[in-house]
Amino acid sequence: MSSTPALAHRTPVPSSPAPRQPAQVPPPVTPGLRGLLTLAVGVVVIASLYFGREVFIPLVLAVLLSFVLAPVVAFLRRIRLGRVPSVIVAVLLALGVILGIGAVIGTQVATLAGDLPRYQATVQTKIAGLQEGVLGRANRLLQRINHQVHDASQKASAAGTTAATHPGGETPKAQLVRVQEPDPSPLTLAHNILGPIVEPLTTVGIVLVVVIFLLMQREDLRNRLIRLFGSSDLHRTTVAMDDAAGRLGTYFLAQLGMNAAFGLLIGIGLWLIGVPSPILWGVFAALMRFVPYIGAFIAGLLPVALAAAVDPGWSMAVWTALLFLVAEPLFGHVIEPLLYGHSTGLSPFAVIVSTLFWGFLWGPVGLILATPFTVCLVVLGRHVESLEFFDVLLGDRPPLTPVENFYQRMLAGDPDEARDLGEQMLKERSLSSYYDEVALKGLQLAANDYARGVVSGAQLENIKTSCQNLVEDFEGRPDEEPKQEDKSGGPADVPSLAEQAHPKNEAVPGLAPPPEQRAPAWRGESPVLCIAGRGPLDEAASTILAQLLRKHGLGARTVPHEAVARGRIGELDLSGVAMVCISYLDISGSPAHLRYLLERLRRRAPEVTILVGLWPVGERVLTDAALGRELGADVYVSSLRDGVEACLKAVDATQDRPEAA
Repeated sequence: MSSTPALAHRTPVPSSPAPRQPAQVPPPVTPGLRGLLTLAVGVVVIASLYFGREVFIPLVLAVLLSFVLAPVVAFLRRIRLGRVPSVIVAVLLALGVILGIGAVIGTQVATLAGDLPRYQATVQTKIAGLQEGVLGRANRLLQRINHQVHDASQKASAAGTTAATHPGGETPKAQLVRVQEPDPSPLTLAHNILGPIVEPLTTVGIVLVVVIFLLMQREDLRNRLIRLFGSSDLHRTTVAMDDAAGRLGTYFLAQLGMNAAFGLLIGIGLWLIGVPSPILWGVFAALMRFVPYIGAFIAGLLPVALAAAVDPGWSMAVWTALLFLVAEPLFGHVIEPLLYGHSTGLSPFAVIVSTLFWGFLWGPVGLILATPFTVCLVVLGRHVESLEFFDVLLGDRPPLTPVENFYQRMLAGDPDEARDLGEQMLKERSLSSYYDEVALKGLQLAANDYARGVVSGAQLENIKTSCQNLVEDFEGRPDEEPKQEDKSGGPADVPSLAEQAHPKNEAVPGLAPPPEQRAPAWRGESPVLCIAGRGPLDEAASTILAQLLRKHGLGARTVPHEAVARGRIGELDLSGVAMVCISYLDISGSPAHLRYLLERLRRRAPEVTILVGLWPVGERVLTDAALGRELGADVYVSSLRDGVEACLKAVDATQDRPEAA
C-alpha cells in the first residue's frame, strides 16, 4: 500500500467534480551516457556495414543460402546419406541451379543482341510516325519557341562580342587539338575483359565455401552463439533462435517458390504474346520480385519496351503491360496470403523503410536482403527487452498493448472501436479474462491519471459512459472459452514481450444451481448486491462484476457508493440480498474508509456475506489475514474471476442445507 500523503491527491467524486491543480510537467531529460554510447555504437555499425560491404555481402549471402539449403540437407540425412555427402550434394545442386540460370540468361541475351538492329528499325519507324502526329506538332512548336528565345539572346549580346574581337578586326580561329591515348597493354585488356566475369565468379566461390562450413557446423555454431549471447537464459535464447530460424526459413522457402511460379507465369505469358526471349524475362522477373512492392513492376519495363520495338503496332506492348499489372497484384494480394499469410511479421512501413535503407548501404543486393535483415531485428525486439523498440517500430503486431488500447479508446469516447478490439480478443479468451486482464487494468490507468490530475472531470465522465456502453454491448455474450482454431504453432504465433505480460485466464467454470435448489436467502431475483467503492471508476468495475454474475446464473444489481454513505445507508434496500460485493480499483493506502463501510453494512445486515474485491494485485490486505479480519469482510479477492467463483461457492455451500429442500 502506498503512503498516507497520497490521500492529498485523491478526492471523492461529488456530483460536480472539484477543480484540480494542473499537473506539473517535468523538465526534459538530457540524454545520459548510456544513450550516447548506444548512438555511437549504432553509427559505428552503420559505417562498418557501408565501408565493409565487400566483405559482409558474401557472408550474408552465404548465411541466407544456408537457410534455403538446410531443409535439403536434412532430407538427405534422413535417407541416411551422411552429413558430409548431404552437404556436398546440396551445395552442388545449388551450384548447378546458379550456373544453369546464368547459362540461360547468357544464351537469351546473346540471341536478343543479334536481333537488335531489326528492333532498332522498328523503333525508328514508330518514332517517325509519332513525329508526324500530335507529338510532332508539339515538338515543332517547342523548337520554334526555342529558336526565338535563342535569336533574342544573341541580339542582346551583339554589342559585347565586338569588344572581344582581335585588335586587327579579325577573330582568332580556333585550333583543333586531338588527344590520342596509348594502345592498351595486354594486362589492361585482360583486366577489362575478364574483370566483369572473374569478380562474380569469385563471389560465388566464396559464398559456396562459406555455405559448406555453415552447413557442416550448424549445431556447433548454434551452441557457440547461445554461449556467447544467452547462456544466462537458455530458454529465451533458444526460443529466439528457433523463432528467427523458423521465420527466415519459412520466408525464403515460400518466397522462392512463389517467385519461381511468378517467373514461370510471366515466361509463359510472354511466350504466348510473342515477346522474344521469354525465358530471360521470366528469370529476370522471378529475381526482381525479391525486391518488395516495386521489383515486379521494374522487371516489366524492359519486356514492355522490347514488345514495343518488336511489334509495328502497340497491341503487343499493351498485352505485356497488362500481364504484369494483373500477375503481381494476383500473387501479392491473393495467392500469397492464402498460402502462407504474413510469415515475416513485418509491417508494410517497415518493408519500405528497410528496402530504402539497405538499398542505400549495399545497392541492388541490399534490396534483396532488406526483408530478411528486418525480420532478424523484429525477432530480437520480440525476445530482448532492451531492443523491444524494433518490434514496436517494424513489427506487424499492434503498437499498443490491449490495456493501453482500451484506455485510449475510452479516453477518446469511442466505445465502438474499443468493442471491435474486444471482439478480436474474445476470439481467443473468455469474457471474464478480457474484463480481468484488459478492462479493469485500463480503468486502473484512468483512475491513476485522474488522481494525478492529468484527466479532467469531463474526460472521466467520458470514460464512465464509454465503459457502460461497452458492458451493455457484451450483455448477450456468454462467459465461456471460445473454440480455438487448430494452429500450427509456427513462428508467427510467438507472443511479443507486451503480449506475454497479459496472459489469458480460463473462463469461470459452472453455473449457479436453479433457484429452487438454493437456500431461501438465495432465491430472490437479485441475491447479490454490488456496491461501488469510493473511487471515481469503482462503479464501472462493480457493473462489470454484476454482469458476470448474471451470466453464471446469479441475479445481481449495482448501487453507487453514495447509497451506503452514513446518512443514507438506512434507506438501502437489502431485501432478497444474500451477499454483498464491494469493488475497489484502489484503496490508496486508506483502509479506514473500507473498515467504516463494512461496520455500517454489518449493523445494517449482520447475516449477509460480504466480499471485497481489491482489483489491483499487491494490496496488503490480500495477503495479511490479520488485517483482513480487522477490516471485517468475509472474503477478499483480487480478480473478477475469483469474485464470481466465491459467489458460486457461497451458493453451493447452502444448497444442501435442510431448509433448501
